[in-house]
Amino acid sequence: MVDQDKIKEAVKLLLEGIGEDVNREGLVDTPERIARMYAEIMSGMDEKPEEHLSKVFTVDNNEMVLEKDIVFYSMCEHHMLPFYGKVHVAYIPNGKVVGLSKLARTVEVFAKRLQLQEQMTAQIADAIMDCLSPQGVMVVAEAEHMCMTMRGVKKPGSKTVSIATRGVFEDNAALQNQFFQLLHV
Repeated sequence: MVDQDKIKEAVKLLLEGIGEDVNREGLVDTPERIARMYAEIMSGMDEKPEEHLSKVFTVDNNEMVLEKDIVFYSMCEHHMLPFYGKVHVAYIPNGKVVGLSKLARTVEVFAKRLQLQEQMTAQIADAIMDCLSPQGVMVVAEAEHMCMTMRGVKKPGSKTVSIATRGVFEDNAALQNQFFQLLHV
């Protein structure tokens, strides 16, 4: 659980630390607003992907399922700055599928935590493998990181791409190519 009282105190200390007056009109309610914001954007801390991936449907067709352009927002655990972008998820069923919205909800579970993009990509792939037992899964995340664009090297527009392959996707270039071709349809 997010402890909003601790966040309020920390924000007050931060404001004082940068030389601000915490009693200034524009800042009086800032600690409370930020505490509520963190409760929202870190809500994945209290969720488990199984909550979303447990409702499955039996299918006869085991062709690739692809959900692309799942927009996400996350927070980098190194600088606590946002990174955001899109996740693309494909899996080859093994007799069962999950509702498409559940893939997006699974992305949210992991995005709404302090996170590393590479770790998030792997966590999404592992959760789908664990919960659905598909023949394989492939996850691609592409994101812009504010720690790269507004500070440090300051390269706006640069994107980081991370890929996780599991099962039949791991060593099958044809399946991987099919995935990438479908991203551009």
